Amino acid sequence: MDTSPPMDDASQPLAAAWLHTLQHTGPAATALLHAVATDAPAPLAQRFYDVLLVDARARRFLSHEQVKQRLQPAMQRWLVQLLTTTAGDIAATVAAQRIIGDVHARVGIPVDLVTRGARVLKHDLYGRLQARADHADTAFEAIRTASALVDIAMEGMTLAYTHARDRSTRADAAYRLFSLVQNVGTERERQRALLLDWENTLLYTLAGHAEGENASLATSEFGLWFTHKGIPSFGESSETAQVSALVKAIDACLQQASDDAPAQRLAALPAIRERLAAIRTLMTLLFERIGELDAGSDSLTHLLNRRFLPTVLRREIELATRNQTPFALLMLDLDHFKAINDGHGHDAGDRALQHVAGLLGQLTRGSDYLFRFGGEEFVVVLVAASQSQAALIAESLRRQIAQAPVMLGNGTSLALTTSIGVAGHDGHPDYERLLARADAAMYAAKRRGRNCVVVAEEGLPEAPGRRSARAL
Repeated sequence: MDTSPPMDDASQPLAAAWLHTLQHTGPAATALLHAVATDAPAPLAQRFYDVLLVDARARRFLSHEQVKQRLQPAMQRWLVQLLTTTAGDIAATVAAQRIIGDVHARVGIPVDLVTRGARVLKHDLYGRLQARADHADTAFEAIRTASALVDIAMEGMTLAYTHARDRSTRADAAYRLFSLVQNVGTERERQRALLLDWENTLLYTLAGHAEGENASLATSEFGLWFTHKGIPSFGESSETAQVSALVKAIDACLQQASDDAPAQRLAALPAIRERLAAIRTLMTLLFERIGELDAGSDSLTHLLNRRFLPTVLRREIELATRNQTPFALLMLDLDHFKAINDGHGHDAGDRALQHVAGLLGQLTRGSDYLFRFGGEEFVVVLVAASQSQAALIAESLRRQIAQAPVMLGNGTSLALTTSIGVAGHDGHPDYERLLARADAAMYAAKRRGRNCVVVAEEGLPEAPGRRSARAL
C-alpha cells in the first residue's frame, strides 16, 4: 500500500527532478553521501548558525535560546533526509520542503538568509565529500548530486514561501480593507472621548489637584488602541506616522516635566494641548478616509473571524520584538456545548455563543482583539499584557462568565462555564507555536474538569488534532 503523501501540480516537477538526480548517481557516490550523513550534519548545522548569526536580521530569529534548541536538531534531521532520501521517500521529502517554506513565510525569515544558508552548507558539504572520497571522480559525482538536491530543496521551500506570502499579503490587504473598526462612527467618538478624558486627567494632575504621576499617552487606552488597532486598520501612512510622532513628543514633554514644580509643569501644558489638537485633527482625517466598511466579522457573534488572526499575531510579534513589550493569548472553550445544543436546541447554542461574545467585549479593553476561532472556541489577544497578567484576566473572565447565565428564548436561564488556556509570547517568532501552546493549555483545562484556567508550560501534551508547530 502506497503511503506517500499526495502531490499537487507544483510538487510533481520537484519530485521528478529529485528522482532523475538519484537515478543518475552511481552506487559509489550514493554510498559516499550516506557516509557523510552519519557524522557531518551536527558540525554543518553549527557552521550554518555561526555564519547566519553575524547578520542582525538573522539574530532576530535565531538568538532566542529556545529557537536555537529547536532549530539545530531540525537542521541536522533535514541534512540527513537530504543526503539519504531514496526513490520511495521522494514524495515525503518534497512535502517536507514545502512545509519548511510555509514556516519560513509564517515567521517572516528573509529569502536571502535562506539562500545564504544554503550556500554555506554547500561549501562545507563539498569539502567533506571531497575529503572523504576514495577517488576524485566519486567526489565530483557526489558533489554534483548534493548540489542538485540542495537546489531542488530550496526550490520547494521558495515555492511554498511565495504562495504563503501571497496568501498573507491578500489577507493583510483584506484586513485593512474591512478594518477592525466594526462601526466607524461609534469608534471615532469613543477614541475622541478617551483622548479627552486623558487630557482632562492630565490637566488636574499638572495643576496639583490630583495625586499620581503623569500617565503616558502611549500606554493610555487611546495610545494602546492606536498602536495595536488603529495603525493596522488605517494602514501605514504619513498621517499615522504623524500621530505616532506626536504621541512620542507628548510623552517626552511629560517625562521632562515630571520633576518640576506644579507651576513649571503647567507651563508645559499649552504645547501638549496643541499636539493633542493636532492628533484629533489627524484622527478625524483617518476615520473619514476609512469610511463605513464591513468588519470581516463572524456573522453570529460579530467578533473577528479567524481569517485575520495570523495578520494580528504577526504584527503583535513584530511589535513585541521591536519594543520589548509583552502580549498574551487566551483560548476559551465553552464547556459542554454539545449538551447545550442537544438538550436545548441549536438556537440556545447560538444564544450562548452570542452571550459569551458580548461578555468578552464588555470585559476586555478596546485595544485587545476578540476572535471566534471556530465552533464554541474563542481567542483573545491581550496586548501589552504579560503571561501572569493574562492569567489574572483569564480567571476574571472565567468567573464572570460563570456568574452570568444566558437567558433562553423561553425565559429560562442557562448557566455557562468556560475552560481557558493562557500563553504569553515567549520570544518565539512563529505565531503557530503560540497558538499551539494556548490550545494545549486549554485542552489541559478541559481534562482537569473544565471551568478552570491553565497557563501554558513545558510538558503539556498537544491538543488532539493539532499538528505540532515545530520551528525549523
